Amino acid sequence: MGDRTLLIPPHVGDNVLPNLPFFHRLLRYAQRKPSPIVVRDLVADVEKTYHHLVSDVLAFRKVLESSLSHEARLDLIADKEVYIGLLAPGGYEYTVGFIAILAIGAAVVPMAAAVPAEEASYFLLKARCVALVASTTSENTAQSVGRYMGESKGIHIPCISPIASHFRPTLLPSDEATISSGPVPDMNAAALVIFTSGTTGPPKGAVQRRSYISGNGEADADYYQITDKDTVLHVLPVHHASGVGLTFLPFLAAGACIEFRSGSFDIAWTWERWRQGGLTFFSGVPTIYMRMMRYYEENIANQAPEVRDQYIAGARQIRAMLCGTSALPGPVQEFWHQIREKPIFTRYGATEFGAVIKTELDSDGTPQNSVGRVAEAVSLKLTDEGQILVKCPYMFSKYLFDEKATADAHDAEGYFKTGDIARREGKYYFILGRASIDIIKSGGYKISALDIEREILGLDYVSEVMVVGVEDEEFGQRVAATISLKQDQKTTRKSLTISELREDLRSRMAGYKMPTILRVVQGELPKSGTGKVQKKILGPQYFPPNYRGLSEVQVWSRENKAKL
Repeated sequence: MGDRTLLIPPHVGDNVLPNLPFFHRLLRYAQRKPSPIVVRDLVADVEKTYHHLVSDVLAFRKVLESSLSHEARLDLIADKEVYIGLLAPGGYEYTVGFIAILAIGAAVVPMAAAVPAEEASYFLLKARCVALVASTTSENTAQSVGRYMGESKGIHIPCISPIASHFRPTLLPSDEATISSGPVPDMNAAALVIFTSGTTGPPKGAVQRRSYISGNGEADADYYQITDKDTVLHVLPVHHASGVGLTFLPFLAAGACIEFRSGSFDIAWTWERWRQGGLTFFSGVPTIYMRMMRYYEENIANQAPEVRDQYIAGARQIRAMLCGTSALPGPVQEFWHQIREKPIFTRYGATEFGAVIKTELDSDGTPQNSVGRVAEAVSLKLTDEGQILVKCPYMFSKYLFDEKATADAHDAEGYFKTGDIARREGKYYFILGRASIDIIKSGGYKISALDIEREILGLDYVSEVMVVGVEDEEFGQRVAATISLKQDQKTTRKSLTISELREDLRSRMAGYKMPTILRVVQGELPKSGTGKVQKKILGPQYFPPNYRGLSEVQVWSRENKAKL
C-alpha cells in the first residue's frame, strides 16, 4: 500500500505552509505569545514580528501564485524546478518576498537592488525565471528591467511589485496558519540561486537545495549559539552567499531579530549604532573592518575618554563579530582583539558550499592568521599543491543549466575543487590565496600574496595593499605591490619608494618574497560589491605589459636598486 496521501485530497490552501522544517520553525515563532521581533528595517522604519511575517508571506504568496502562467503553476504542482527573481535591498520586503517564493515551491534568485537592466536580464534569462518580484524602492528598477527584456529580447515576464502593497491590512490570527499534512517536498529540489562574481567569465548560478535553507541555517545557529534573544546588524548584500547564508537564514532558524540597514555602508553611522547597544551579532568583510578601524583611529581615539569608552563598550557588547569572503589581515585582527578583548571570528567558505572551516567561539587556542578548524560533517583535504578539496552536506546541487561546468568543478572522487590554496598546522588551516592569482611563482619559489600583504599592512604608514604576480622573462613572475598610504595626522610619510619599502620589510620577510615592483595610489583600492579587491581586473590595470615605461611604476633591481 502506498502513502496515505495518495488516497486523499492534497492538504493545501491559502493559509497552509509547506511541510518543510524551515516553515515549522517560522510558524512556532509566529504562534508564541508574544511573537518575537523578526525584522527591524531601519530604512523603511518598520519593525515586524514572526506573526506579521507569516501573515504577510501567506498574503503575498497568494498574489504571486495568481500572477504566474498556467504552465508555471502546473510545474509547481508537479514540484518541478521553477525560478523567480527577487529585486530588493535587505529589509522586511526582501524577507517576505524571499520566504513567499519558497512557500510557493519555487527557488529564489536574489539580485542587487541597483542591478543594471542588462545584468538583471542575464540573471533572469539564465535562470529561466517565470516572474520577477520587487520591493517598493526597487520598483522603478524592475520596470526598467521589464522594458529592456521586452525591447531587446522580446521576452515578457510578470513583475509583482511592490511587495508591501500586497501585505494583509490586518493580521491573520496565528492559529489559522497551519503546516500541510502532505508529504515532505523533495529536499533536493532547488531553493536558492546565488550567482558567482564572474571575474573570469559570465557569472555562474550556484543552485542550493531546500535542505540548505533549514540545514545550513540551523547548523550555523547551533555553532554560533544564536538564540531568540539575539539581534544581528545586517549590512551585507542580500544577493551574495554571506548575506543570505550567514546573516539571514541562521537568525531566522533561531527565532532571532535581523536589523537591516540597507544601502551603501556608512562607517560613522555603524559606530554610532554600536554605541547605542542592543546588538549581539555583527558580520562584515575585511574591507568593513578595515574602514571601521581607520575611522576609530582618525575620529574616535582622540576624543574624551568618557566618549571614547562608550564606543568601545558598544563594540564589546556585541557577543560575536564574524568575517568572511577573504582573509582578515593580521594587523586588523590585532586591532579588534585589543578593542573588544576577543577576536573577530573568521571562517572559510564559498558560494558553492558555505563555511567549512571556522574559528571556535572559544578561540584562544587558534593561531594568529588561522581561519580555524574543519567544521562538523565536512570532508576536506589538501592536494600536493595545497588546493582545498571539499565535500559537505550543504554543497550546491549544480550550476544552472551547465552540466559541464558542474562536472568540471569536481575531481575524480567527487570533491569540489575550490581553487584556493591553504596550509595546515595540526588541526588549524591558513589560507594562502587563490591558486590563479594569489600564488606567485617567482625564481623557483611559490609565494603567497596574502602573506606578503599581511606583512606590508603591518607597516604603520600603509592603509591598503594589493600584491599580484607580474609576468617576467627572468623570474617567471615578479612580486608587484599596489599600496595606498595612510592620510591621517599621525602619519608623516607622503611618498614611498620601492627601496624604502624593501628596507622596511627586511626584518619581516625573506628577500625572495619582497616586492620588486611598486605602484603607490591615492585613496582606497576599488572593491567589488562584496568588498573584495578584484585582482584579476586591477592587476593588469595597474601593471600592464608596458609597466616598465609608466612613470607611476617603480621597478627594483640589484644593479640600480630602484628604477623610477
